[in-house]
Amino acid sequence: MSDTLRDTQRKLTTIFCADVQDYTRLMGVDEEGTLAMLKHYRDAMSRLIEAHGGRVINTWGDGIIAEFPSVVECVRAAMDVQNELAGQNAARPADGRMLFRIGINLGDVIVDGDDIYGDGVNIAARLQASATAGGIVISNTVYDQVRNKVAVGFDFLGPLTIKNMADAVPSYAVRIGEGNTQASPPADPTPGIKAKPDLDAGTQAKASAALPLQALPAIIRSMFWLAALAAGVLVAINVLSWDGDFWAAWAVLGLAVLSSLIWAAIQSRYDRFLAILAVMGLGIAGINILTWHGIFWSGWPILGIGIVAGLYKIFRR
Repeated sequence: MSDTLRDTQRKLTTIFCADVQDYTRLMGVDEEGTLAMLKHYRDAMSRLIEAHGGRVINTWGDGIIAEFPSVVECVRAAMDVQNELAGQNAARPADGRMLFRIGINLGDVIVDGDDIYGDGVNIAARLQASATAGGIVISNTVYDQVRNKVAVGFDFLGPLTIKNMADAVPSYAVRIGEGNTQASPPADPTPGIKAKPDLDAGTQAKASAALPLQALPAIIRSMFWLAALAAGVLVAINVLSWDGDFWAAWAVLGLAVLSSLIWAAIQSRYDRFLAILAVMGLGIAGINILTWHGIFWSGWPILGIGIVAGLYKIFRR
């Protein structure tokens, strides 16, 4: 046996992997402010990781990797991280918040000095990439260890395909803001970035509750497919029973507007209020088109929506 094989060490550990959602966009808006915020949030994460018995292994770009000897403490640390950062983000405008995605896996890894490698780490990184902003996704190996030990709910997300691995990994979302786990009090606001001081417990609880459930996007995607199927069936019925009236257009428009409003209300990439206003404007324009008599009357309500959006942006600043 070669010296290299003899020197290789392996161990079973819990891997915590996190990175920032939309980090490139934040850097494009304000490089110095984003870096200061990232450093501040990383310091908070490191403090909570160490408080739960974990060890930060590496930081790169906007990411962080840590390991824990305890699966339960790793999940508790992740929940504390998301709750504390939610409280700090609540003091910032929606488009200036720094939201982390966290993935957790229990697996066998290769130890090389202070670093760890292997499929166990790759799975944690893939779970993290599948999490929503401000959310936590865990593997089935983690779920089996914590489901009766941590007072939170979990949503099954289905098998997750991992590159270069034959078998998919069943994954679960942790319901942030539920259960009895207490979030650590927020640290001081990030230097150089404005924040409201001294958030009370009620405000922090609202911020935690405002975070989308991990399973919600999967449910919404299913709803979208059902809406698309329903629209297709209605169009087919309309065509097969054609009498000169395309009545299915109204149903298709209604389904499209409803689906778009649901998407606008749960997505985190754009300002939710502005997204809802945009959908309303498009819906009104659609009604105008379906009832077209040569007058573009929807221009007036769309103008009103545009004024509301402009005032909203001005006062938000």
